[in-house]
Amino acid sequence: MELTLTPEETAFQHEVRDFIEEKYPSDIRDKIELGQRLDKDDYVRWQKILNDRGWIAPGWPAELGGTGWTPMQKHLFEEELAEADTPRIMPFGLVMVAPVIMAFGNDEQKQKYLPRILSSQDWWCQGYSEPGSGSDLASLQTKAVRDGDHYIVNGQKTWTTLAQYADMMFTLVRTSSEGKPQQGISFLLIDMNSPGVSVDPIVTIDGGREVNSVFLEDVRVPVENRIGEENKGWTYAKFLLGHERTSIAATGRSKKLLKRLKEIASEEIGDDGAPLDQDTGFMSRVADVEIRLLALESVVLRVLYAEQAGAAPGPDASLLKIEGTLIQQDLTELAREAVGNYAFPFIPEAFDPLWNEDRVGPDYAAPLAPVYFNWRKASIYGGSNEVQRGIISKHVLGL
Repeated sequence: MELTLTPEETAFQHEVRDFIEEKYPSDIRDKIELGQRLDKDDYVRWQKILNDRGWIAPGWPAELGGTGWTPMQKHLFEEELAEADTPRIMPFGLVMVAPVIMAFGNDEQKQKYLPRILSSQDWWCQGYSEPGSGSDLASLQTKAVRDGDHYIVNGQKTWTTLAQYADMMFTLVRTSSEGKPQQGISFLLIDMNSPGVSVDPIVTIDGGREVNSVFLEDVRVPVENRIGEENKGWTYAKFLLGHERTSIAATGRSKKLLKRLKEIASEEIGDDGAPLDQDTGFMSRVADVEIRLLALESVVLRVLYAEQAGAAPGPDASLLKIEGTLIQQDLTELAREAVGNYAFPFIPEAFDPLWNEDRVGPDYAAPLAPVYFNWRKASIYGGSNEVQRGIISKHVLGL
């Protein structure tokens, strides 16, 4: 069912909408509308604008810089950002490592890192996956050997999103080989400017440099940069992944894409010469995705209210991750299908700011291909959907 808002919630929605209309930089808006790639400055500028308004960390406790919003207000805020096509708020600091620092870090770590995350002074990346250790994260091999007040870290991390911009990386390292693999993992915060850290790009199928390999060669990391106890990092990692998987659902972005899909269907012509929104077969598939999206939205709100009551993310986060990413992929598939041949000519260079050649087809056709390609990975990152189904079968179904 559609959400029914109270007068107070409607007023809040309009407040957010008016703020975005006034403060959203036009040059960043134009780049997104044209499908051009954003750089670090674009993301940081927008995050600083939100932080100046006190809106950068809706999920944080108010005493640490959060908003004090209700779950519905958080949800409406995300929807308005998505509707306006603002840059994505980078989750690695605000949504992922910050809750870990709040829950398991010491006072010095909280005082040092949390304000820098709020102000975007530090850009964070996630050092979890390794070559051969992605879905089977417990098999990671990056080692950290204690040397007095430091760890000496050696290994490689991969698929590290936007590591080329990062000042800090939260990472899992092996500090013991005794017992079960999960028992020998620790959670370290690594300065990306440390000697021995190098970043190599991995160019994705959409032509972008979103992910990287990070090499760690004799990197000295102060012991004070360890979160919690040594060899207890698996506990902190699972806590973090619950927050990541909840955010991956991204219902606001999907609702925006659904709206655009319907607009395209009203313009594109089908095989019979009529607009696609007159094609009952095509529109029944659109309706199926829309129904699933509404159901997902209700579960997202339920999880948000549970978290406000103090519950940690549980198996529900796996459900959100699975269904959210499948909906994203289905929507991009339908949009690509609706545009037809105009979605096929894919020239990665066309999304660079200096590109001045004519595009093929309508303006909305060109960005569809890179979005379609990019969202193929959505069912893999954050723990593959196959792994999430295993979590649900174990913790919900008891299998």
